[in-house]
Amino acid sequence: MMYPYQSQMAGQQQMPQQMQQPKGQQQGQYQVPPFPQTQSPGYTNFPGMLPEEESYIENILRLNKGKQATVYMTFENNENWNAKVFKGIIEAAGRDHIILSDPETGIRYLLLMVYLDYITFPEEINYAYPYGGNTGNNQR
Repeated sequence: MMYPYQSQMAGQQQMPQQMQQPKGQQQGQYQVPPFPQTQSPGYTNFPGMLPEEESYIENILRLNKGKQATVYMTFENNENWNAKVFKGIIEAAGRDHIILSDPETGIRYLLLMVYLDYITFPEEINYAYPYGGNTGNNQR
């Protein structure tokens, strides 16, 4: 029994119709259909930020950039400190990290989300729920 990929080497079988190259194209040249660049209703693009897709932590933190926050983290199997609290201003947030700056010491922290327990704010936070067409910043 011979498989289709072996037939090329053996020269005994032809490739199936859908795998054959269109006439006029050389090997290694492919046509990729363009994808429409549309935005789903209910989602918002914020200047300087990635588009909000769902109410993930990083999107909530991006909406609250510049605000004071207290970040509680747990570091398992750490002999020196198991849990630690970081206070500062939210500078940025990504899928796997938070950048926090402490205005009192001038230290900036790059904190990994994998260690995040929870975050508190001393004031109301901005929160835009991405479903149902609501695209504005809501204070919660």
